[in-house]
Amino acid sequence: MYDFLIVGCGFAGSVLAERLADAEKKVLIVDKRDHIGGNAYDFYDTEGILIHKYGPHIFHTNSEEVFRCLSRFTQWRPYEHRVLASVDGQLLPIPINLTTINKLYGRNLTSDEVVKFLASKAELRKPVLTSEDVVVNAVGKELYEKFFRGYTKKQWDLDPSELDASVTARVPTRTNCDDRYFTDTYQAMPKNGYTQMFRNMLSHPNIHIMLNTNYKDIVDLIPHQKLIYTGPIDAYFDYLFGKLPYRSIDFHFETLDQDIYQKTGTINYPISNLYTRITEFKYLTGQKHAKTTIVYEYPTAEGDPYYPIPRKENQDIYNEYKKLAAQIPTVYFTGRLGTYKYYNMDQVVAQSLALFRKIIKEENAVPQ
Repeated sequence: MYDFLIVGCGFAGSVLAERLADAEKKVLIVDKRDHIGGNAYDFYDTEGILIHKYGPHIFHTNSEEVFRCLSRFTQWRPYEHRVLASVDGQLLPIPINLTTINKLYGRNLTSDEVVKFLASKAELRKPVLTSEDVVVNAVGKELYEKFFRGYTKKQWDLDPSELDASVTARVPTRTNCDDRYFTDTYQAMPKNGYTQMFRNMLSHPNIHIMLNTNYKDIVDLIPHQKLIYTGPIDAYFDYLFGKLPYRSIDFHFETLDQDIYQKTGTINYPISNLYTRITEFKYLTGQKHAKTTIVYEYPTAEGDPYYPIPRKENQDIYNEYKKLAAQIPTVYFTGRLGTYKYYNMDQVVAQSLALFRKIIKEENAVPQ
């Protein structure tokens, strides 16, 4: 008899498995894939280069609790991610900053002057409802077309005017020369990779792992008291209210017989090419190697579900599933897929820690 059956060995499931095991609960965690780590899984390719199988995962957080939680299972390599965008034949910093504007327009503006410059370009949108509204309201139509519209259309197969404001609100505009993609307090990569961090996290005697396993094949065979489900919520309910749409990505890896391929970790291609970006892993990992591996990302509607599509009609469908989920007190739905929300890794960890506290509180409230 297990106290908890957890579906999914990614951040959501693994953090909960470790916390519950540490609280003396017996846990079985299963995954349909042949590895732990979920989409953060990394491994050494045939040339011995550490790569991320499901695209680049760069860790960053403002939460000391989240950082301390994961620090029990890994040492860290300090890393601040930088991204350039290929625009008008130049490689320019993204998010848009002072350097971006000066290089793009051949100007020499100061921080104060660029505030006025952007204000002169901005077109007031009220209310701000869509992703187009967010960008045009901040920097105007011209910069929106150069940096955002094409990239967003490729990524989501929707015009930004059809997407919730939250998509482009994730990318700020800066009036200084800070070219870091993230400004979080904690920015680092697991020193020995994500997979090793997950191995350490799940190496508790109260945790049993089953890979290559569809939970539906074993859920009625293995006794357990409660279920934690981190897969797609619509799949759990056999698509009763229809299928929730996701965007997926085709990853095309290439190993090159050269030390370095590009100027920074990631280069975005907002307009040119069918792919959205190219990432070079050695920037992220700090690995020294005579060769280098890069990955091209081609967004697609088919494949593994990576990105919930933030539109009102999709949220309405999810809310129907959420009502059903609330009626099953022995099943907890969590993670990006279980709650149909575009979370970063640290947000998933924070969600799992909060759910753990809720579960323990409920357990303690039940008379033994």
